[in-house]
Amino acid sequence: MSLPRVLADLPVSQTVLDLLGGLVELVPWDAAPGRVDAVYTYGHPPVGAELMDRFPDLKVISNFGVGVDHIDVRAAAERRIPVGNTPGILDGATADLAFALLLAAGRRVVEGDRYARGPAFTHYDPSFMLGREVHGSTIGIFGMGRIGRQVAKRANGFGMKVLYHNRNRSDEAEIVLGARYAPKDELLATADHVVLTLPLTPDTRGFIGAAELALMKPTATLVNVARGAVVDKDALAVALAARRLFAAALDVTDPEPLPRDHPLLKLDNVVITPHLGSATEETRRRMAELSVQNLFAGLAGKPLMFSVT
Repeated sequence: MSLPRVLADLPVSQTVLDLLGGLVELVPWDAAPGRVDAVYTYGHPPVGAELMDRFPDLKVISNFGVGVDHIDVRAAAERRIPVGNTPGILDGATADLAFALLLAAGRRVVEGDRYARGPAFTHYDPSFMLGREVHGSTIGIFGMGRIGRQVAKRANGFGMKVLYHNRNRSDEAEIVLGARYAPKDELLATADHVVLTLPLTPDTRGFIGAAELALMKPTATLVNVARGAVVDKDALAVALAARRLFAAALDVTDPEPLPRDHPLLKLDNVVITPHLGSATEETRRRMAELSVQNLFAGLAGKPLMFSVT
């Protein structure tokens, strides 16, 4: 009996390969039409209706990660193909990185590191390279889901005033974490540090553009650990270059990576990391485990551990 054939954007990690245990045949992403029993998305390749129709034997689409904006979930549901993801296990790691970026941008850590390693650093100057305080300041969180609540918990540890904006009010955020709901414009105008943790949807694409950046304080920082397309990168580059915004820190961009000649890459008041939100040994291991469990469950015709359809 032949092994189930799984279309995957190779290469996948050795951890994933070990978990698969040779029980499936991995098929390259550009495979010709033929029998494919499942799709495994590792690096967020687009999965649309056309691809699904190329492989009419599909039993499951398993995603390595939480966000499924690269998958046409509606098309999958119409074809009765379950889509699995890995929620709830990367919240803490992503919130850790959000706070690392917030601190790095506010306190000019990356810029300071470059300076300290260079020939210009010949003496200590107390008036040089001043940043913005984090403790006791106001943080504004767009998207008070699992990751947003984890960011709020860390903000509490820094004695920050927490504002949030969400599609729905959150009792946990307000009662347990002491956060205050604020309209979008008020949050932008008030917060010293704006953190984006909201999902990418048609409503949130371009959520932060020129008009929103103009509302922010010139002393504020913007942190994005959501999806790159939530922010208008060109408008952000203009605001940062004109110093209408103190700094930004981005774990995600659109596209990813940015073109090597994009203006954002030339600015000293932006920190960019290569999509490291969930990039810890522990979290990526658990993501691999859940995504492979979803894959095997779907191949067996059983309910997925976590399903978005």
